[in-house]
Amino acid sequence: MISRLVLVSAAALVLAGCRGREITSLQRKEAASVESEAAFAVELHDWKRAEGLYAKAADLCPDTGETWVNLALVRMHLGDRPGARAAYQTALSAYEAQSDSAPADSKAVLRRAYVLVILGRADEARAAVEKARAKHPDDRRLRSFAESHGVDGMIADPGLKEISP
Repeated sequence: MISRLVLVSAAALVLAGCRGREITSLQRKEAASVESEAAFAVELHDWKRAEGLYAKAADLCPDTGETWVNLALVRMHLGDRPGARAAYQTALSAYEAQSDSAPADSKAVLRRAYVLVILGRADEARAAVEKARAKHPDDRRLRSFAESHGVDGMIADPGLKEISP
C-alpha cells in the first residue's frame, strides 16, 4: 500500500513538474495551514496523520523543500525508507530550484547540503557549498559554515542515522 502511495506521489510530481503550474497565494496559505496541523500531529506522535497532511501540503506547494524534508522525517518514523528517500530527493530538487532562482540565498544552499548529507552524498554537499562560496565570497553564512567544517559537523551528528534512509 505504501509503495503505491509513493508511486502515485512520484507520478503526480512528475506531471506537476511538466506543467510548471503557478502556485497561488491561496494555495500557499492553505499549505501553511495544513503544515501547522501536521506539526501538531507530530507533537502527538500521530505519524500517519502527519504523513498525510505533509503530503497534502507538498502537493499544494511542491516547491517548498522544508515540507518535503518534514514528510521524509515522518516517513522515517513510520519505517518507510523508500518513501523517505523519495521525499528527500524531491526536497533536494526544490532546494536546487530555489538556489537557481535566488542565487544569493545561502539558506537554500545550506539546506541542500544538509539533504545531501542525509542521503550519504557528503562530497557533493561540500562541493555545493564551495561552489556557492566561490560565487558569493562575501556571504557570512557560507563563509562561517565552510570555515567551521559544517558538513563534517553534520556527518558527526549522532542523530543522522535516525533520519537517513
